[in-house]
Amino acid sequence: MTIYHFVGIKGSGMSALAQILHNMGFKVQGSDVEKHYFTQDSLEKLGIPIYPFKEDNIKPGMTIIAGNAFPDSHEEIQKALALGLPVIRYHRFLGDFIQNYTSIAVTGAHGKTSTTGLLSHVMELAKPTSYLIGDGTGKGVKDATYFVFEACEYRRHFLSYFPDYCIMTNIDFDHPDYYANVEDVFSAFQEIALQVKKGIIACGDDEHLQKIQAKVPVLFYGFGDENDFQARNIETTQEGTTFDVFVRNNFYSSFFIPLFGDHNVLNALSVITICHYEDIDVSIIREGLKTFHGVKRRFTEKRIGSQILIDDYAHHPTEIRATLNSARQKYPDRKLVAVFQPHTFTRTQTFLNDFANSLSAADEVFLCEIFGSARENHGNLSIQDLQAKVDGAQILAEEDVAELADFENSVVLFMGAGDVHKYQEAYERYLKKEHKTV
Repeated sequence: MTIYHFVGIKGSGMSALAQILHNMGFKVQGSDVEKHYFTQDSLEKLGIPIYPFKEDNIKPGMTIIAGNAFPDSHEEIQKALALGLPVIRYHRFLGDFIQNYTSIAVTGAHGKTSTTGLLSHVMELAKPTSYLIGDGTGKGVKDATYFVFEACEYRRHFLSYFPDYCIMTNIDFDHPDYYANVEDVFSAFQEIALQVKKGIIACGDDEHLQKIQAKVPVLFYGFGDENDFQARNIETTQEGTTFDVFVRNNFYSSFFIPLFGDHNVLNALSVITICHYEDIDVSIIREGLKTFHGVKRRFTEKRIGSQILIDDYAHHPTEIRATLNSARQKYPDRKLVAVFQPHTFTRTQTFLNDFANSLSAADEVFLCEIFGSARENHGNLSIQDLQAKVDGAQILAEEDVAELADFENSVVLFMGAGDVHKYQEAYERYLKKEHKTV
């Protein structure tokens, strides 16, 4: 049996795919940098070997799955090519893999991971389901009916996929190191729309998605009256959100999610739409929505003393607004303290004013040094450029997080797509060392 070797196995999609293949009985191993990432925890629990990068990891008989962040010049890829081994890029491997199932791609500028997690949770209550979630979670079921997976638009990688269904949550300008503008992003979504085989579930409240053309039925969901599936009568309690769903103006059912914010209602509505289309019983849908406990790094909460610490992946102005709005709905009487780490210099430069506007919804703002990526690790601006645009913003250093303890009874939100978790971990160590319950 071939061994699948993952170059960059700690990547969120790569980690999830490795778990899927392992679950299905394949031999899996991988390599990556030696820095700890939360995505490796699930791999280690399954006993999947993770090695530091070196060409000696590559042996005859292996099939190499290469992460998209690593060029062909990478030492392991070079060794594999020299040995004549198959080297398959992550998105191309996944594109072939999904053809074995009724595949449901979840794409959009925002909300992909949360929606994929929610959909897979509901679907597996109905029928055997394999899934790949962008928080590094994957599950492979040998006789699965459905395969639910996150489809990322970066560098148009999702054009390797020809799914049966596609959920499109929204279109927004992001990844400015690759896309020129929102029209360029739209063109990519339009291209994948023409590759979908059975149906598209699109948010009809999004002005760009309203223009999507397809060869298959397009079902629209949202708050507006013109949508096929509409959420009405939205109410929040301390436990979560309830809402009614109308299908073409006819009452369908009431639902509850233990989540907050309009974006989470929309995510749930997209799941309800596809499940309805696939004739999944409404009682299963209700149960799945009610028992969903979220995905990693998406509004992940921890209480320490009088404070609530929230870890969230928000790294775009639209996502920051949504995260702060959720926190405001759930904790209306508490002060919101935002700790934000910008992700990539190009994104920070492009959205500098938008970041400042979105962060203004917090009561206090702390900024961390910009996180460079494998694609770029330096730029012409600094965190002080963003600080200058946010009233009262302070710079937070990993070595000095004590000031956060001054905000009793507050919600402290650590937001970013880089390694913002290290600031939260430093703060938790400080509280433990000082024996502070805040």
